[in-house]
Amino acid sequence: MKSPIPARSIMTQVSPAEDRADQDNLTLDGLSLVGAAAGRDDGVMPDNATPATRPTQTVLITGGTSGIGLAAARTVLRSPNGPWHVIVANRDPARARAAVEELTRSAATGNTVESLAVNLASLSSVRSFAGALTARVRSGQVPPIQAVICNAGVQAGTELTLTADGYESTFGVNHLAHFLLVNELVPVLQAPARVVVVASDTHDPAMKTGVPAPAWSTATDLAYGRLGPLGQKDSAFIAGQRRYSTSKLANIVFTYELARRLPAGITANAFNPGLVPGTGLQRSAPAPVRFISQHILPRMTWLVRRVVTPNVHTAEESGSALARLAIDPALAGTTGKYFDGREIASSSAESYDMPRATELWETSTELAHP
Repeated sequence: MKSPIPARSIMTQVSPAEDRADQDNLTLDGLSLVGAAAGRDDGVMPDNATPATRPTQTVLITGGTSGIGLAAARTVLRSPNGPWHVIVANRDPARARAAVEELTRSAATGNTVESLAVNLASLSSVRSFAGALTARVRSGQVPPIQAVICNAGVQAGTELTLTADGYESTFGVNHLAHFLLVNELVPVLQAPARVVVVASDTHDPAMKTGVPAPAWSTATDLAYGRLGPLGQKDSAFIAGQRRYSTSKLANIVFTYELARRLPAGITANAFNPGLVPGTGLQRSAPAPVRFISQHILPRMTWLVRRVVTPNVHTAEESGSALARLAIDPALAGTTGKYFDGREIASSSAESYDMPRATELWETSTELAHP
């Protein structure tokens, strides 16, 4: 089966493991609405539209129930330049329900929120999710999609874990599931619309983040947990960390290629949140690493910023910067870029490898559609 996005079409570039859900079926959380639903319109928003006349737009956020995803959802829902309908996608119904309740309390009048369940460690679950959402958008039950934020991510511990499809979990969740999700939703993305992919500065060895540099191989090798030459002698823990940085490199390579293939008026950009302690990304790491990440670093952000790196942020800071890429009118025409927080930056030299981008795209299409 082919990817819905054709090869090299209109637009050109302007230079952590999830447990498997008990079932793959899409479920709709009952606590879905915040405020009164605004009117819907499939037309393009005029430049002089006001919140009273502007059609409601949907922002979809994977991993939107915690960390920077939750903070981004909160920022969108508090924004006065809506109305916005936010969908937070998560595999855990209890966490999704709690997130919706929290977001409900802080949302601006007229903005709405719902949760939809999807297991990113299962491609059949991703297809079911995308299919159900597509049907709801086309029937008018869900407002047109303004932005898809590919935020959910996993970082492996000391064991190589697999998705329901038999792929290495870090590559499978961080890259392949989002690749499939975006491709499945492209037919209902109407210009102006945006795709934002959360990456990481760990993809770039020059940033010296403390995470092992990527060890790129073919996309097929990466899908089955086989790292390139740089990772051949890694210990189990280092290999898990390196698979993460490699998956983040894949996120950026994918984003640049996506920007080249999307129809005019639909943009794609990658986002580096920086170091954000306490987000749960290290939930599969060894116990000492988890403890430091969850309980010590979040209380010492100011010290880490001064001593280690200035690129350390709270979830609220990075979530706000992420939301900006999805809804700021000033960025409507910006595409094929890598944002380090709120600033456009250069990604690693590896990330601009065009033959690699083509191979990643074509192989991902085959892996996602066996």
